[in-house]
Amino acid sequence: MTDTDVRSLRRAADYQFGGGAGATLFPALDGIEITHTSSGRPRQVHADDGRLVTYGTDGRYRLGLAGGRRLQESFDAPRHRVVVGDESEPFVREGRNAFAKFVKRADPGLRPGDEALVVHEDGDLLAVGRAELPGEGMADFETGMAVKVRDGAED
Repeated sequence: MTDTDVRSLRRAADYQFGGGAGATLFPALDGIEITHTSSGRPRQVHADDGRLVTYGTDGRYRLGLAGGRRLQESFDAPRHRVVVGDESEPFVREGRNAFAKFVKRADPGLRPGDEALVVHEDGDLLAVGRAELPGEGMADFETGMAVKVRDGAED
């Protein structure tokens, strides 16, 4: 992996997740492995602690659990977070979707399609996935999927 690769990955992460995300997700060249498509486009980024991100064909990152942990440690709440309670914790941890009925609060800046960290009220990261509802009103919905979970903490 070259310095140009790292700068490109960091720039995309800063754009998608906000300033500082690139340095958080990809702090150094050591320990990071990038797989590429046959055309040379980055596909997945792995580190010693697991899959950080998958680089989608639309140019956006799909968080892995390791990447979610890094963002959670770096950014203060409520940034990128959807908080659920005890009722849904075991299901979300297994990799099942988070439903609006069980959302306690969410980052008001989340938009449908954004990557989200699903956390328990006590702060434990349960899963990462894609927000299906706007964060500003997520806790107000009585029905519907709030976050389409991609990776649960016990997967």
